[in-house]
Formats: sequence, C-alpha cells, structure tokens
Amino acid sequence: MLKNYIKITFRNLAKNRTYSAINLFGLSIGMTTAILIGLWVWDEVSYNKSHKHYGRIARVMQHQTYNGVTNTTVASPLPMRAALQSEHASDFTYIASSSWTRDYVLSFGEKKISRKGNCVEPDFPLMLSLKMLRGTANSLASPTSALLSESVARALFGDDDPMDKIIRVDNKNHFKVAGVYEDLPHSTEFRDVSFLLPWRFFLEEEPWVKRSETNWGNNSFLLLVQIAPNTSFEQVSAKIANIKARHAKEEARFNPKAFLHPMSRWHLYSEWENGLPVRGRIQYVWLFGIIGGFVLVLACINFMNLATARSQKRAKEVGVRKVVGSVRSQLITQFFCETILVAAIAFILAVSLVQVSLPLFNQIADKQIVFPWYHTESWLLGAGFTLLTGLLAGSYPALYLSGFRPISVLRGTLRAGRFAVLPRQALVVFQFTVSVTLVIGTLVVLRQIRHAKDRPVGFDRAGLLSVAINTSDLQNHADALFQDLRQSGMVMHASKSSSPTAEVWSSDAGFSWPGKDPDQLGDLGTVGITHGYGKTVGWQLKQGRDFSRDFSTDNLGMVINESAAKFMGLKEAVGKRVDWNNEHYTIIGVISDVITGSPFMPIQPTVFMLKEDWASFIHIRLNPMLNSQQAIGKLEGIFKKHNPGSPFEYKFASLEYDLKFSTEERIGTLSTMFSSLAIFISCLGLFGLTLFLAEQRQKEIGIRKVLGASIGSIWAILSRDFVILTAIACVIAIPVAFIIMRDWLEQYTYRTTLSWSIFAAAMIGALVLTLVTVSFQAIKASLLNPVKSLHDN
Repeated sequence: MLKNYIKITFRNLAKNRTYSAINLFGLSIGMTTAILIGLWVWDEVSYNKSHKHYGRIARVMQHQTYNGVTNTTVASPLPMRAALQSEHASDFTYIASSSWTRDYVLSFGEKKISRKGNCVEPDFPLMLSLKMLRGTANSLASPTSALLSESVARALFGDDDPMDKIIRVDNKNHFKVAGVYEDLPHSTEFRDVSFLLPWRFFLEEEPWVKRSETNWGNNSFLLLVQIAPNTSFEQVSAKIANIKARHAKEEARFNPKAFLHPMSRWHLYSEWENGLPVRGRIQYVWLFGIIGGFVLVLACINFMNLATARSQKRAKEVGVRKVVGSVRSQLITQFFCETILVAAIAFILAVSLVQVSLPLFNQIADKQIVFPWYHTESWLLGAGFTLLTGLLAGSYPALYLSGFRPISVLRGTLRAGRFAVLPRQALVVFQFTVSVTLVIGTLVVLRQIRHAKDRPVGFDRAGLLSVAINTSDLQNHADALFQDLRQSGMVMHASKSSSPTAEVWSSDAGFSWPGKDPDQLGDLGTVGITHGYGKTVGWQLKQGRDFSRDFSTDNLGMVINESAAKFMGLKEAVGKRVDWNNEHYTIIGVISDVITGSPFMPIQPTVFMLKEDWASFIHIRLNPMLNSQQAIGKLEGIFKKHNPGSPFEYKFASLEYDLKFSTEERIGTLSTMFSSLAIFISCLGLFGLTLFLAEQRQKEIGIRKVLGASIGSIWAILSRDFVILTAIACVIAIPVAFIIMRDWLEQYTYRTTLSWSIFAAAMIGALVLTLVTVSFQAIKASLLNPVKSLHDN
C-alpha cells in the first residue's frame, strides 16, 4: 500500500509540475528558514556548554540599592574571594579571581603578536575544564608560568615544541610556557581569551591591585566559583548575600547583596533592572523562534491553499476510490503520505540550501555554526521536523479531500459552494498579516538604530584614533613620542586617557559637594586624562573652560559632563568645590554629554581629572588636510621608534563607536532577511492561487473578451479579490505590530517614535507586491486568444 501511495504521489507531482514546483520551493524555503533559525537558537541556548562543569559555574555579582533604585554589577571587590574561601569553603569546589580580558603584546625572538588574555588564579583553568594539549591546567601557581591557546602557540613557535620556552609579555615580563590548551569555541563567554597569566604576577605588577586586597569598596574584579555537588545556586546565594555588609560597615549604606549568577544564564539574561534580570539575548531567541515558526506555517499554508483550490481536479479520484471500497481513513493516510513525501523532498532541498547559505549567515550573525552532519540526534530531529511539517501542511487538504461524497463527484454535481473559498481567503489574510507585521517590526528596528546613530555623540569622531598603552616603553617615552608626533605634521592634537573615548571604565561613589543630600548615593564615572584631551577628542564646552597648563591649580581641577551637573543639582557648576579621596577639587568646566556605554540608554554622570598615571590610551587627532593612510604610515614609524617591542595597532573612534550598534544591526539584518522570506513565500502562494484562478475562469475570460471586455477590466476582475484580502491583512497587522513594537521600544530610554509613515510604507508595499504578483498571471490570462479559451477539450 505504501508503495502505491508513493507512486501516486510522484505521478501527481509530474502531472502538475508548476504547482509541484511552487509547493516544493515554498516548503523548502520555509524549512530552510526554520532550520537556520533553529541552528541559531541552539547556538544561543547552548552558549558556554563547552565547559564541562557548565551547570555548576557562576559569577559572584552584587545588587546595590541607592536613591531608591537597585543596581546590579558583575564586578566584585577583591577581598570577597578570601572571605568566601574562609567562611564558605564547603560550598565551593573552586573559587578564582580574574582580571578583565585585555590586549597584551606577546613576543618570542623577533615574532611579536597582540592577543587578548587574563590574569587568573590557579583554579580558573580547572574550573573552565580547559582541554590541555600539552602540560597541565594547574600550572599557574608559579608567578612566571603561562598557559597559551593552540593558535597563539602556533603563531609564536610554528611547529616547534612550545613547552618551557620563554616568552615576553608587553616587552618587559618573562614567562615560561607551562601548557597549551585547545582554543576555546566561539560560543563561550571566554572565546577571546587566548592565553592565561598567573594572578600572583598581576598582584606584583599592579600596585593598585595589591592595595585592593583589603578594599571592599573597589568593585573591579571578576570572581568565578564552582559550587559543590551537594548544594545549589539558590542555597549558596542565600548564605553569601550579606557577606559584604558584614565585612565592610561603610558599604552597608548601599545595602549590598551578593549572589551567584549561573553560567547557564550569562549569555541570555545579561541585562538587569531594579535587581531583576529583565532582558538580554533571550528576547531575540524568542523573537527569531517565533519568526521561524511563522515562516514555516506560511509555507505550509501555501500547500494547503493550492491543494484545496485544486480539489475538484482530484474529486473523481476520491469518488472512484470510495466506490471501490476505500474508507476515509485510508484516503486521509494517502494524502498525508503525499504531503510527508513532499516535505521529505523539500527537507533535502532545504538542507542543501542551508549548507550553501551558512557562510553568509554566519557572517551576518557573527556565528561559527556548522551543520551537524554526524550527529544522530540531529537527523532524528530532522525526521521529526519533516514529519511535523508534512502533517501540518497536509492536515487540512487530507481532511477536506477525503470528505467528498462519491455520488456527487461521479454525477458531476459536486459544487464548491459560495463559502468554500472562505478558508483559503482566511489563510491568505493570515499569511499577509504575519508578513506585514514582520515588515513593520523590521522597519521599526532599523528606524531605532538610525535614531540612535543620529543622536549627538558629544565629540568629533572624524580623524580620531586611539592606541592602547600596552608596554612600559609607551608610558616611559610619552614626552618624546608626543614631540615627534607634533613635529611630523600628521597630527593636530594628541593626549592620553584612562578609558576609550566612548567608554568609562571606572566609577566611584566617594564624591561629595556642598548642598549634597546626605541620602543621595550613586557612582560618578571617573576618567583620568592629560592636557589637550578636550581638543583632541573635540568635546563641547557648555560652561567654564578646559584644562590648561597656564593654571597650576588645574591638578585639582575637574571637568564634568552635563549629566553629572544635573545629578549633583548644580545649575551653575563652575567654581563649585568637590571633595574626593581627602582632596578638594574645583569644577572648572562643564561639557556636553559624551555618549559612553550604550547609545540607547542614559548618559552616565562623569568627571574628568588630570591623572596621567591612570593613562591606558593615547588619542591622536589626524591632520584633516592630509591623506589618512599616508599619515598612519608615518605614525607607525614614530611608534616603532619609541615602542619597538610592540606592533603598531590603532582603532578609529568612528569604527569603535559603530560597534556599539553591532548587536542591533545584526538583529535588524536578520529580521530584514526573514521578513523578506516571509513576504516571498506569501507572494509565491498568491502566484499559485492566481494561476489556478486564471485556469478555473479561463472560459469566463474568453466570453468576456468576445463581448468586448478590455485587458484592464479582466486584470481588475482577477486582481480585486486578492487586493481586498491584502488590505484586510494590513488592517489587522497594523494594530498588532503597533502594540508589539511599542512594548519593545519601552526597553530603550532613548527611542524613536512609531510614525504613521512606517505603517503606511508597509501597507503600500504589501499592496504593490500583491498587484505585481497577481498581475503577471492576470495579464497573461487576459491576453490569451479567446478561441483557445472557449475550445472545449
């Protein structure tokens, strides 16, 4: 019987090639989209799972409440590590502090490379279960040992054995290679960590870190733990909640609450609001999961519509089979077998399309997804996916076609009835409702990105570049370097700072000023700069003046941004005194807000002070009258002269600022791609229905032409119903999209408006696409010779 069903299926596919092609192509596109989204979703939800102890690893984080708002930070004070070890050792298998990932210069002989790495405690590589290719993971107890990733070892040593070789870090510190580990996969929080240095080196090299060992107020470190097998994250979080308040009475005013944030939630739940995880990548997982499901449903709807539309073509087959004894269940089984077989063919096509499109998809999504060819589970999932698609696509046609009465069919008295087309019309409306909703959503996302990009940045990005101070040579030779830069004629201004131009890397809550409310708490961002920084970055003064070498008192001067002036309640801020770290500062100027952090969120109140010893970056304003590439070529020579142990690496401020939009732009691009596919699938189904309608009304069209009907009138007759259905879909989609996108925009403090033009553009675009899709077949039918139309075969 099954063999017979398969023969009938292939016979019908060959007999109706155009409709078969539409069905197969539509289903395969829908399945391709669903598979790509499924792979993307799986990559997101399996983030960090490459670590063996993934289910028991957590970050120690903090809630702090001030001014009635609970703020959550991922950073911890350094003494918390020792307190956890001494008071709760039985609750943890491993505890390890880590620095934040940053760029270092590694060299061996004449080879010099720049890579990202961390300084970590010995338990760190054990906790992450690094796959060691050489050496052991517990080698970082020595302050002169280092662990390298496989790619770094190959870059430095080629095919030679790297073990026990001595490398230089930042052209001054020497380390022995104690182990090589397999590169971490792309889908892990630590994917950029190319090597590990010992924590003891970090303590000895950075005096401020050593001082932080007893400072509970300095939240500057990453603290990871692996909980013991006999406990849970909730239990341990409850035990350690008040650990900071117990040890640091002066911090109790912030009501600090320590807690464990499981590794399984780092990637998907990364944004906090008033102490609760409210957003993160999880919202995009749900978004694309829903889109993938809808796109597949749209493809299945095409199959349903075309199958039921052509029902009369198969009516006699159903009647004959019932007369010779087939029961309805057998007919239903036959039709389901047909759709499942079509779905299987479409799945094979879809897998081929996925394999071809994965490189481009990975590039757009910033992923390294590969199709799981050799995983049995994936093929079982694929079989289930194909079966589900076939059942979904074939459900309505199977039930509909199997219900024909044989007497009516064989007598030729079967009539579809005036309401028989309503289900098909409802499905067309549903298709375009979903498609138009997706289009409106995509337009709003793109508009939000454009709105944030057009936001005043507060500094001049053009021709501004930064170089990280990654060796002592740059720090020690700064004066000579700056002199050569000025004499080169390539540079207008140059200066140093502790943070990138569009970031603030440190903050402090210890500021006070006259008139400050005793109950007012909160951090002010702190940026250390050198003279000329304002001219270099091109910030805009609103009050007072910039730092100047003509005023020796500027060493205790302070420039603040507008948000800081507002936070401090100072309408006339210039001249006001601010106390910090037992020193008296004077505000000498107020600048326009510079966007630091997310361009979609409020500006952080920030103060700028002359602190050359904080410097981590050199900022350079290129001469706008000169070619930038030639200027950079000369700058490279100057930097190599003063910093021979490091490759010349720079970053343009404009490109760094654009990276702030990378996540939203990727989401916008993917949404555009998926929305376009949804529209395409809907139009493909519309084309098939128009083709069937033209065939069905062929004689009517011939009679109308004989009676003098014009091509335009026939086109209008065939197009009218579909245009009305699209218009109904738009009327439904617009309020649905408005509600969804209004709620989505609420997460952004700085957001665009839902302009009527977005909805009008989506509606007009849908109507135009409908007319274009329908018109091709409608005009073709109206141009047909009426003699052929009226000829009765």
